[in-house]
Amino acid sequence: MEKVFASIITIGDELLIGQVIDTNSAWMAQELNKIGIILKHRIAVGDVWNDIWQALDEESKHVSLILITGGLGPTADDITKPLLCEYFGGRMVIHQPTLDHVTHIFEKLNRPMIDRNAKQAEVPDNCTVLKNERGTAPGMLFKKDGKIFISLPGVPHEMKWLMSNQVIPMIPEFFKTGFIEHRTLLTAGIGESFLAEMIKDVEEALPPQIKLAYLPNSGMVRLRLTAFGFDKDELQKEIDIHFQLLKQTVKEFLVTDEDIPMELVVGNLLKQKGKSMATAESCTGGYIAHLMTSHAGSSAYFTGSIVSYDNKIKKMLLHVTEETIQSVGVVSETVVKQMATSVLDIMQTDYSIAVSGIMGPGGATAEKPVGMVWIAVANKEKTVAKLFNFRYTRQRNIELTATNALNLLRIFIMENS
Repeated sequence: MEKVFASIITIGDELLIGQVIDTNSAWMAQELNKIGIILKHRIAVGDVWNDIWQALDEESKHVSLILITGGLGPTADDITKPLLCEYFGGRMVIHQPTLDHVTHIFEKLNRPMIDRNAKQAEVPDNCTVLKNERGTAPGMLFKKDGKIFISLPGVPHEMKWLMSNQVIPMIPEFFKTGFIEHRTLLTAGIGESFLAEMIKDVEEALPPQIKLAYLPNSGMVRLRLTAFGFDKDELQKEIDIHFQLLKQTVKEFLVTDEDIPMELVVGNLLKQKGKSMATAESCTGGYIAHLMTSHAGSSAYFTGSIVSYDNKIKKMLLHVTEETIQSVGVVSETVVKQMATSVLDIMQTDYSIAVSGIMGPGGATAEKPVGMVWIAVANKEKTVAKLFNFRYTRQRNIELTATNALNLLRIFIMENS
């Protein structure tokens, strides 16, 4: 066995101008990783014949597996199929099973099928056709000079179905792969450079087959160990030894030893304890509630939110007095504490979060700059508030507020259970 390397080529002008975000490559890379295939390159090219051709030439020099997405639609700008036909020296033919499949789709939809749709069944005669149960454009597999090329639709749900049901199951026919193991932990309350200094001895002691990556984001730093080998049991045993040492070294700042986001860490903690939470959000506009409810099963621990963006909502629903607002302002310890205790009572939950701040770019004063945020967390016996100063872009400030609010609640739950 030997390492198997792959490249992903995504095709479409919309990717290059940022009109569409390439989520396909990230998902495909994760799936390849699970079966021991190492992604070497991710390349995005526009709908330009020469650029696609050059990308195929270049990537086939470096890897054994090339995955291509996009450009298989029925319109004139979809040039992938005719290009692949010429690149591999084939000729276009009608693939009858695909034509029957496309015809059935249009009959089921009770829509007429025009010639442009029927052309979806045309494929190079030297490819292996991969049936697309989720759409009309089939996948195609080509072999050249010992390399495997697989072309897939760019529509994410179609690509994912083909990858899961057609591509991944056939990979063992062509390659004998090794194993890739990851171990990830999340830290909070320490910067990346200080963290690196703290774990330098652990990092220097890693064997060549285990790599350490630093992944900072939203005030947190993830640490990921990645190992490659051909004996799965030995690989897992070795990476676990180094991971335990890493966890022990950063235990003061450790949030979780799973590769999950902060909101799921809090959600799992609440679920484990059989507790619930709610939020009162001003400056984040419901973003914390959005994070909490983006995971299936969150109704077991998340009750709801009051988005008190306007001061009248703070007064009418959260019982913040006009006198308090006039004396200390809405971005203050007093106000967020009142918000936290009020939403706790209104929602009848075990815990609550309240946030009020200035996200920018406007609204700041000399005393209260952009990025100044008060966060409070509460239960029925106690309320704690903390001041943060972020001073970044509006979206970055919102994300940092949400992450730090959730982390503050996590610590609060652990200390006051």
